[in-house]
Amino acid sequence: EVLEAKNGADAIGKIKERGDINLILLDIIMPVMNGLEMLKVVRSDENIEQVPIIVLTTDETKKTEALELGANGFLMKPIRNHDLTEKINSIVL
Repeated sequence: EVLEAKNGADAIGKIKERGDINLILLDIIMPVMNGLEMLKVVRSDENIEQVPIIVLTTDETKKTEALELGANGFLMKPIRNHDLTEKINSIVL
């Protein structure tokens, strides 16, 4: 099952509401709360801090920051299906 969120704040609400999230695909550029801000919130919440997060962006300079904030992986856009599948398998399996 795939859940979609309109922005980072919406995503946080859905993650907390569901509680059974297996993976977060997180775009850096989002309205209301950007991806790096959302990453900080997730990693600081003991109820959801262990959810694996793959950051997606067009900005290579954000990679180091995202990984330092606790992202489990990083993919540059445009995303190829093969790369996404490999990244998910390396993190979740």
